[in-house]
Amino acid sequence: MTQVDARHQAGDTVRGVSAPGAGADDAHGVRTKGLGGNSVGLLGSAVIGISTVAPVYCLTSTLGSTAGEVGLQMPAVFLAGFLPMLLVAFAYRELNKVMPDCGTSFTWTVKAFGPKIGWMCGWGLVIATIIVLSNLAGVATSYFWLLAGEITGSDSVAALDDNKAVHIITCLTLIAAATAISYRGMTATKSVQYTLVGLQLLVLGIFVAMALSKAGDFETSVSFSWSWMNPFAVQSFAAFTAGLSLSIFMYWGWDTCMTANEETVGSAKTPGRAALIAMVVLVGSYLATGVAAQMVVGSGEEGLGLANPETSDNVFAALAGPVMGPTLGILLFVAVLASAAASLQTTFIPVARTVLAMSTYEALPKSFTKVHPVFKTPGKATVVAGVATGVFYTVMTLVSENVLVDTIYALGLMICFYYAITAFACVWYFRGELFRTGRDFAYKGLMPFLGGLMLTGVFGKTLYDMWDPAYGSGSSVFGVGSVFVIGVGLLLLGFVIMLVMQRKSPAFFRGEVLTKETPSLVVAD
Repeated sequence: MTQVDARHQAGDTVRGVSAPGAGADDAHGVRTKGLGGNSVGLLGSAVIGISTVAPVYCLTSTLGSTAGEVGLQMPAVFLAGFLPMLLVAFAYRELNKVMPDCGTSFTWTVKAFGPKIGWMCGWGLVIATIIVLSNLAGVATSYFWLLAGEITGSDSVAALDDNKAVHIITCLTLIAAATAISYRGMTATKSVQYTLVGLQLLVLGIFVAMALSKAGDFETSVSFSWSWMNPFAVQSFAAFTAGLSLSIFMYWGWDTCMTANEETVGSAKTPGRAALIAMVVLVGSYLATGVAAQMVVGSGEEGLGLANPETSDNVFAALAGPVMGPTLGILLFVAVLASAAASLQTTFIPVARTVLAMSTYEALPKSFTKVHPVFKTPGKATVVAGVATGVFYTVMTLVSENVLVDTIYALGLMICFYYAITAFACVWYFRGELFRTGRDFAYKGLMPFLGGLMLTGVFGKTLYDMWDPAYGSGSSVFGVGSVFVIGVGLLLLGFVIMLVMQRKSPAFFRGEVLTKETPSLVVAD
């Protein structure tokens, strides 16, 4: 047996059932966590990945803004945003094959670059997820009262969302419910998600079909053109990068398939396949919806046009009635609520399991290693994530809604940060075998490197744009955009916490718990 074959065989043993007891190390120093193995199959894993992305919510909130940036080239930008995500997904797949660990980006980056870079990569994932959770909770709350107003036909019921006390109480209730479902394990999560994701995709299909059938019925309708798929037709590079940033956000969350790897049947291969399936479903849904929406109402700023500033932040609310009619139109409101609620629940998976892995490897306090004896979930990490989300959203809402908005704008920085580092970690980790075969060079080297490079470019451009106070809510701190202050400040906060943990857990930061590693070239027996 070759050294590489032995390494792959060792990687395949890291499972909830076939691995050694919880806490035992495999050949890579990767430890099992006591999670419930073989709880999710290929379909369930793909559904969880789709759910975390929240396709219907992403579409209603970004169709308009993307059209406002790039006009009719919106489908091309959706494809352009898909490309770096796909390339990074290959990096995740290859790393997961040899180290199916729920710490994903954190664990893999430590193995490639060492403890400090790995810790910051894990922090980027955790803080991005907390921001998303708070945003999803707020969106789900707003759509809950909007839907209630539509069903009852009462404007006063819909207006309850504007009551800050009612809004916060409803939001905290939804967070508590999502936390409880996640706490009960992957089986409960999977059962809920089949229904919610199925509903989302069904309603999107109905919307696309009805939009295509009514194309030409509105003053702003536009005939389909293949030029919509040409990214080079975007009027300026600045507009393209702005649209690309929005598009990349629309795909964030597919890596939840990987975070659930220790609970997945065939943990070395199934999560990677599930991630690719999820991404294909997402890009197909986005392209079909984007094309249909442009054909029926166009991408301009007049009337029902997607870029109309009065409706661009919630396109489906404006198009539900005109495109689907008063009865079926309610389904779009239901779908957006289901999308936000479903994603709220599944987004607890990556943050809880990343914290579990970081604590297992002594990068965070040991108390987070607790796994529920019955549900086999990281109980304390899940509850703490729920509490942190509720506190964060409540404080931000009471202090300043502008700060909350700017925090959401800073999210793109965190996403590009940890995705890019993970992509480069793949290249560096496998550097000893990149030229072994053409496949190794493509999937372990070239594709991850290009994906990381693209995301690094978006990270730099976003950082530059954030400096301008006009970016986000328009707020500033000493003349610097508040989005920049928040984004960079959150990363610096992670750095400070890392320094504190370095004093409390010196063994991890000395590389004694998870060691840097380079796969050897193939050596014949």
